[in-house]
Amino acid sequence: MKKLLMSGAAIALCATSATAEIRVGVLHSLSGTMAISETTLRDTMLMLIEQQNEAGGLLGEEIVPVVVDPASDWPLFAERARELLTVHDVDVIFGAWTSVSRKSVLPVIEELNGLMFYPVQYEGEESSRNVFYTGAAPNQQAIPAVDYFLEELGVETFALLGTDYVYPRTTNRILEQYLLDAGIPEENIFVNYTPFGHSDWSSIVADVVALGESGSQVGVISTINGDANVGFYNELAALDVSADDIPVVAFSVGEEELSGLDTSNLVGHLAAWNYFQSADTPENEAFIEAWQAFAGEDRVTNDPMEAHYIGFNMWVQAVEAAGTTEVDAVRDAMYGQEVTNLTGGTAVMLPNHHLAKPVLIGEIQADGQFDIISQTTEVPGDAWTDYLEESAVLVSDWPGLGCGMYNTETETCVQLESNY
Repeated sequence: MKKLLMSGAAIALCATSATAEIRVGVLHSLSGTMAISETTLRDTMLMLIEQQNEAGGLLGEEIVPVVVDPASDWPLFAERARELLTVHDVDVIFGAWTSVSRKSVLPVIEELNGLMFYPVQYEGEESSRNVFYTGAAPNQQAIPAVDYFLEELGVETFALLGTDYVYPRTTNRILEQYLLDAGIPEENIFVNYTPFGHSDWSSIVADVVALGESGSQVGVISTINGDANVGFYNELAALDVSADDIPVVAFSVGEEELSGLDTSNLVGHLAAWNYFQSADTPENEAFIEAWQAFAGEDRVTNDPMEAHYIGFNMWVQAVEAAGTTEVDAVRDAMYGQEVTNLTGGTAVMLPNHHLAKPVLIGEIQADGQFDIISQTTEVPGDAWTDYLEESAVLVSDWPGLGCGMYNTETETCVQLESNY
């Protein structure tokens, strides 16, 4: 804690200094409903920057973190991004969690030609020349999780529960079509959305339990975000719903979120990510050791932290290759960058601004960690899903086609510069 307080003081000082040449913007909510997840990502960036400075900095310069708090207020993300680029003159931004916050930032960084690394799983259906997406696309998380439910657990009735914003709605639209294509009847797909911070889950969980009254195996696909997860899992425990009864696979619950819960009643429920702290590799052991030395021995790691680890190291490599922090040059140098990930493989940056990453499914253990029960080799992230008719014809290829939304049927670029 003392180190973090000292880091915060250094940020406040350096953010107003005119001597720093390389500045990294950190755009994560430190208050509000998403602070439960995003504060750790702020701390991760501070650690990575500190490590790089201890190794000699970048291009002979010290890297200065500039931290702002958009406070889980989606329009404020745009304001803070503009502040980072125009007032603090940052060279790159690492930030956002929810898709609505990312989409709030997009017009700003595209207008000002900023560069952002986005570290969280998302719904796809986007490819901006100004964003590198280091979290999972649907084919790297949501689709494999549904396949596991279908093939390994024999789930016949699906409850798609999500927070009411773009990521859950778009992801569930993809999953609904995927399930229909897999032969699941429409009446066996239950969809429900709740607001951010939702706390009263009694009626919704009761409705999910009722889905199994006919004898079919029910499974929950959860795109619930933020502190609403606390109420959801507590209600499952209150009704004594075990993973054997109704398994839940979550896309936004990792070690950090579980650290605030009593996990004794959640054993056996699942999460799908590209990283878990329990990954047994020398790289992960070193990462955990460094993290706990920096932030405290009781602090856990999680998937978006690894995404920042990969993104930051790729950015450093690209800057070194380009010999400058100038955005266009760094972007050109990003394609094909490789970083050893923390789970035993190699992350590669693709022409569509997404990574090739492994897909992991983990079972919640009583200690709040995950037992990895399934792991693939690297899966290339797909910016445009194959399971929506309007997207199946689209590809993203920035270095080759100069386009993030190329229609293969009309052989035209729908948009070159902006998603708006």
